[in-house]
Order: sequence, then C-alpha cells, then structure tokens
Amino acid sequence: MKALLFAGGAALLSILACSAPTAAADPLVLSDVSWVAEPAGGKKGAPRVRIQHRKSSSDQSFDGSRPYFAAAEAALGRKTPGPVSFTVTHDAGTLACTGTLTRAFEGKGECRFTSDPAFERALGERGLVPDRRSTLLAMLMVDATIELADGLTREGVRPKDADDLIAAAALDVRPAYVRDLKSEALVLTEIEDAIACKALGVDGAYVRGLAAAGYRKLSADEVVSMKAMGVTGEYAQAMNRAAGGISK
Repeated sequence: MKALLFAGGAALLSILACSAPTAAADPLVLSDVSWVAEPAGGKKGAPRVRIQHRKSSSDQSFDGSRPYFAAAEAALGRKTPGPVSFTVTHDAGTLACTGTLTRAFEGKGECRFTSDPAFERALGERGLVPDRRSTLLAMLMVDATIELADGLTREGVRPKDADDLIAAAALDVRPAYVRDLKSEALVLTEIEDAIACKALGVDGAYVRGLAAAGYRKLSADEVVSMKAMGVTGEYAQAMNRAAGGISK
C-alpha cells in the first residue's frame, strides 16, 4: 500500500524522502537551505519556487493553494531585477530567504529555516516527534499542521508518525475526505489506507458506487486494486446483471 502512496506523491514528498537525518535535538535553525524561482511556461503551469535542502527539494507553485506563501509570491513576482527577500511563516516554523532576481519569478538565493519549539512540543504530545530537523521544513512546505493531525485522529485514521502526517498533507488527505470515503463498502481504519486511496483517485462517489453494486466491507487494498483496474460501480452492476442472466 505504501508503494502506491509514494508513487502518487513522490514529487511532493522528495524533501522528506531524500533529506539526510538531523537529530531533532540539534539547534532550531537549518542554514543550508536554498531557493530557485522559475516562471510559468510549458508544462510547468503557474510560477513556482523550489526549496532545496542538501540533496532534497520541494516545489511550491504560486497557484493559491498555500496562502502562507503569498509574501513570497509578491516578492518573487516583482518585475525589477536585483536583491530580493521574503519570509514564509507557518506553524512549523519560519523560512527567511534572500537572493537575487533576474526577472519576475526567476532567481535564486539562500534561506534559513527556524523551527517552532511549541509546534515540536505539540507533535511530541501526539507521538509525532520528527527524527530529523528537515522533517519540520517538509511540514512547512506541505502545510502539515496539528489541526490536520487532530482532525484525522477524530476520523479514526490517526497519523502514527511525522511521515504519515506529511504524506497526508502532501496529498491533501483532509478529515472531510476521510468522512466522504466511509461507507458500507469500505473499512477504513489506517491513515496509510486513506493516503493510498487519495493517491489512486478513490473518492466517496466511487466507494458509494461499489456499495450500490452490492460490495460490503472491502479493505482499502481491495478498493484501490479495483480502482487501478478500472472497475466502476456501474461496471460491477452490469456484471452482476450479466451473471444473473447466465444463471437463469
């Protein structure tokens, strides 16, 4: 199941998967962080900024999906070339960056990430202590929050570690999505199963279609496999009718 998750979210999770371990007891500041801005064009869609830490990287598109990047978008969208600075503030910490623009949304520079001790304490209270400082930077990039962790827990799919929370945030697995998935057809008790469903494009309408076709208490593995093979509720109902006709 986790193979499906990382296939679906590999680009968003690269900063988590590739970053070198750094003990969480280390100083709060990561200073070996850089940024590269790229303008819109071709298949890239909206302008974006790439945040890099050692061998890992994570892209943020300026498409409105992360409102807390608004200050960065305003600074990097400036049409006048020259020195530039911007700050990204999130529950996980603060990313302060400086550098040089060559034109709007094109440039590069360096950053310092300072994690928030209160956020780390809140993670610890929930058993989500990260084992590396760069994990907190990843949480900033994908908008992993305590509110999300608590919401998923209330829906019965508690994140077991920091990586689970990051994966859920990266693929936009929100409490409302989990509620929508629950039906007579699907037994959902693990966060990784909800993540895998999202990675394969399974939604509430799909699961309800399976229920209407007579399926009950399927595992997430079974639902994901059916989705991957193109089985729909309508197809299942048609097969049921065909089987009924043959039996007669």
